[in-house]
Amino acid sequence: MADADKDILAARVSAELKDSELSTRDSDEIQQQQAPLPRSKWVRWYRSTLFNVIIVGLISFTQPGIWNALNNTGAGGQQEPYLVNGANSLTFGIMVFGCSIFAVLANRFGLKPMLIIGTLGYAPYSAALYVNNRYGTEWFVLFGATTCGIAASALWATEGAIALGYPTVKDRGIYTGIWLGLRELGQLIGSSIQLSLNHKSAKTGKVGYNTYLVLIALQCLGLPLALLISPPGKAIRSDGTRVPDPTRAKLVTAEFKKIWKLLKRKQMFLLVPILVGYNWNGTYLSIYMTKYFSVRARTLGALTSGIAATIADLFWGWFLDWRIFSRPKAAKITWAVFATIMISLFAWQFANEKKYEDSPTKVTIDWLSPEFGRAFAVNVLFRFMNESHYIFVYWIVGTFFEDVETLTLSVGIIRSFESVGSCLSFGIGAAKISPMVNLIVAFVMFILCVPTTSYLTWQVPEHPKDIRKQLDGESTHTDDELDRAAV
Repeated sequence: MADADKDILAARVSAELKDSELSTRDSDEIQQQQAPLPRSKWVRWYRSTLFNVIIVGLISFTQPGIWNALNNTGAGGQQEPYLVNGANSLTFGIMVFGCSIFAVLANRFGLKPMLIIGTLGYAPYSAALYVNNRYGTEWFVLFGATTCGIAASALWATEGAIALGYPTVKDRGIYTGIWLGLRELGQLIGSSIQLSLNHKSAKTGKVGYNTYLVLIALQCLGLPLALLISPPGKAIRSDGTRVPDPTRAKLVTAEFKKIWKLLKRKQMFLLVPILVGYNWNGTYLSIYMTKYFSVRARTLGALTSGIAATIADLFWGWFLDWRIFSRPKAAKITWAVFATIMISLFAWQFANEKKYEDSPTKVTIDWLSPEFGRAFAVNVLFRFMNESHYIFVYWIVGTFFEDVETLTLSVGIIRSFESVGSCLSFGIGAAKISPMVNLIVAFVMFILCVPTTSYLTWQVPEHPKDIRKQLDGESTHTDDELDRAAV
């Protein structure tokens, strides 16, 4: 037998072994999905994917939701943005590697234990902001940023996997909207508290330190909520099947190899520019609100940003699951709308920033100022679009991959690259450079993501099964070649 034929035959044997492994895995998943359901309707509700997504949303409300409420006041409510931007850069720097690591650990040890870890590090950071606000202590802010980075790595890697992996494919848009919408509830409640405590402050400066105490108490609710989550294998989908449990005996090194394999897929690396560059403007907006707006206008900004983000989550969750469009067409329409609106917002904000930067006197914009509408509205619209981008990215990933194991690793990758962008943008925000420079960099980063994301929308399938064979790794040899080798 010729060497080429031997190679082809070996490839066929390898493919058959792989098919056998996949068949065994699929058989295990089918057995899990068809396991008897609890008789009690209350237990079935407790185990339902909707209940689990709601709990994940409430956990997100108490953790990053409250973090966002503080951050969207501008610089965590502080008078100057530089320390907090530096702390945020440290947080996201940890998350660059932490999100992928915790995604691997979640597949090895379970989503629920990693989710619990994710609820332990946000409160120390908020406590550090309180101590800094009241006593001027700076080292505690950096310590809190470190604990926040570790916890956020675990939380971000697991909450998205639950919100995407537990529901059926047809429900992923609206369930993602519920998860992210509940996260914004944290910002709505947190910023409402901030506004009630700071509504008399019509000058620039920092928010009152009592603001932090209520928010810290809310963040402490994350741990008991995490204990309510059902692990895969026990959660029940809307069609009556159970969510397959990916946590079998696995080697951590093998999971890292799977991450590397996912990174090499076209659908994943085309996401990298939008993950890194789209939300870059968040750092600029923090500086913009701190530099030009009164304290009560900043807290109002946090509240209206939360309202805008909630509307974005619910609207796009509904639209992307709206069956009047195919999924490929919905992806193209959504991205075309995003790109048009974002370019328009940047043009608007360049005009604003140029005007305020060239002002001969210090600019302080309050909600009673005649300039308020023009200056304030663009911030709210940017926040709407930033949140819209989150649900769009997660929905796209949900169209590519179906199983919880792959989605967990994919979410880890997504969060890692998002953290790269946030780490770099907050790092630049920590430097004492012109806000206009920050705005220009944010615009350039957005423009760089337009070509790749546009191409990505043409890769969106109608259903993940359409590309599942590619994910499992088919042989490069044709069936005719394999048959000739066997003969």
